[in-house]
Amino acid sequence: MNDIEKTQSCITQVTQQEPYLTGKNVIVAVLDSGIDYFLPEFRSSDGQTRILAIWDQTQQPDEKQGRLPPPGYREGVLYTREMINEALALGRENGQRLVPVFDLSGHGTAVAGVAAGTTMGIAMQADLLIIRLGNPQADSFPRTTQLMRGVNYAVNFGVALNRPVTINISFGNTYGDHQGNSLLERFMDNASEVGRSIIIVGSGNEGASGGHTAGVVQKDSRIVELAVADYETGLSIQLWKFYQDVFNVVITSPGGEKTTLELSKLREAQAERRTLEQTLLLCYLGKPLPYNVQQEIFIDMIPTGNYLNKGVWRIELIPVSLVTGEYRFYLPGYAVRNRETGFFLPTPEMTITIPSTARRVVTVGAYDVSRRSYADFSGRGYVYRYNDGRTDTAGGQQIIADVKPDLTAPGVNITVPIPNGGYEQVSGTSFATPFVTGAAALLMEWGIVRGNDRFLYGERLKASLIRGAQSLPGVSERPDSRIGWGRLCVQNALANMQ
Repeated sequence: MNDIEKTQSCITQVTQQEPYLTGKNVIVAVLDSGIDYFLPEFRSSDGQTRILAIWDQTQQPDEKQGRLPPPGYREGVLYTREMINEALALGRENGQRLVPVFDLSGHGTAVAGVAAGTTMGIAMQADLLIIRLGNPQADSFPRTTQLMRGVNYAVNFGVALNRPVTINISFGNTYGDHQGNSLLERFMDNASEVGRSIIIVGSGNEGASGGHTAGVVQKDSRIVELAVADYETGLSIQLWKFYQDVFNVVITSPGGEKTTLELSKLREAQAERRTLEQTLLLCYLGKPLPYNVQQEIFIDMIPTGNYLNKGVWRIELIPVSLVTGEYRFYLPGYAVRNRETGFFLPTPEMTITIPSTARRVVTVGAYDVSRRSYADFSGRGYVYRYNDGRTDTAGGQQIIADVKPDLTAPGVNITVPIPNGGYEQVSGTSFATPFVTGAAALLMEWGIVRGNDRFLYGERLKASLIRGAQSLPGVSERPDSRIGWGRLCVQNALANMQ
């Protein structure tokens, strides 16, 4: 299964022939929605589990029943390999009473299967660490603190066992300035330096969703139009700008009602309430934070009845005092709003989701193997360049300063296991990410476990993956904001290190 995708990613070339890599003695940590640990994909040939531990953050500890969180943590319940094997011996019905871990969405099971499934995965003999993240908030993503604790546990788990660990995060959200400055992004960068680890994060599926637009306000005002579809029960709008830029915001409802937010006169960190037609607007003027110079204007749209006023909403930015004039709008992710809700003139660049915006993680986009082309849903990033200063600006040599995503992997019609048995085909960067996670485990086995390169982790491993990446047809210049440095090729990455 996924044989074509594995071949295109140059994986079978290192797993089915010399050096016959399997990911053995490497830990693949999957932070997601849980796992169906009964599936054959997560067992070894003797029927025993390949899962070292499951930390279910959704469960409440119960000391009397011996259900405790990991040492040093207060939430969730930790199930050891021995407990999982005991549950497997009891059979599904009785075993799930002993280890009541489930995967209601199937997302985590699918991701783990691609990264390290016994028959279909990339790193077929890697050990698994499963962290079922805590119950999500209204935007359908786990809380930031739960994700941070999960990453912290995973890297320290590898340190405790003195083994390399590759961490898979196949989700993200759109809240933030996308500049790598939030607490979560900075935490990811710091966590990437702990132990012999690497963190792999999907770029998200916001590339063609219409949830982002950006531009520059100059002397004249700038109008941004937003379509709100039928039956939208609520919507939030983020406007990010430089703190030194000041402009007023005029909001016009579909029926023509209008209100003006004079930002220069609003008090920071306090809500301004306005009502247009049957929609209440709560407007917050944020402050720059100790770790972020950007300023956020947050507009929460709340229906006074059942739904927001459908139609075209106009947001006009009127300059007061400008230095750069740059602005960036973000809506919630496509999964939590109606498909027809979005900006009329969306900007596909900078649609990678958070925390894939963290600088030290490996950010993975998706491409379509059958068409040998970039998948348009895949979140786009940026290629920052500067002139080297040795000649004038017009003729100076372009130096690449920063790139996201780092690379792409197969993410269209990927075969994955589903809870309770069977397989299905799915698409998204969620399933491109474990291709790279599994690939990282293979390279860690070659380098760290087999002793060929004991420092093959973190930025060094990222650099190897990037160096081995190949271009896609139609992409004339790399790096590129869609595919980064190119598509995954494990054989090339390995050849460059030998």
